[in-house]
Amino acid sequence: MEIYLIRHTTPKIGKGICYGQTDLEVEITFFEKELQAIQQKLPDTFDQVYTSPLMRCQQLAKRLDDRPVLDERLMELNFGDWENKSWGDINQTELNAWMQDFVHTKASNGESYLDLHQRTLDFIDMLSNEHKDRIAIVTHAGNIRSFVSYVLDLPLENSFRIQLKYGSVVRVALGQSAQFHQLHLDIK
Repeated sequence: MEIYLIRHTTPKIGKGICYGQTDLEVEITFFEKELQAIQQKLPDTFDQVYTSPLMRCQQLAKRLDDRPVLDERLMELNFGDWENKSWGDINQTELNAWMQDFVHTKASNGESYLDLHQRTLDFIDMLSNEHKDRIAIVTHAGNIRSFVSYVLDLPLENSFRIQLKYGSVVRVALGQSAQFHQLHLDIK
């Protein structure tokens, strides 16, 4: 199965704000240009387009397909009480603990990266039971990093080394077993 992992376009929010599952609109001044750049990296058709239900993903997904399938497992990390706050306004003791072990530590009333990864694995398991050749997934940086970690069997702690700009496209191929999974960096 060929999968195109697509990060949403630039969200409409100021710099330095924590916004995992905060439902944000996209920055309309960049949207069309970012959409064109994304489309140049994609094939003409997909068997299915899946998307996070958050607006910043849905808007893009609906431009790629008339009826994208919304799936909550594709939502970004839930930062709980930290959502929509300046990183500087978050309790520094809690933030430092999270930064020391973001894989296992949850944001206050939120989830850990391991929780997000489990959602990703559940979604991948669902995909493996579908018989589709080519799909697109419009989602968030955390989810794409989690997916790539699975494909390459990378430790989750190393996945934040993967830099993903808004509108990034990553192509992966899921084989019959883990040793046949592939990451393709040769996007058009």
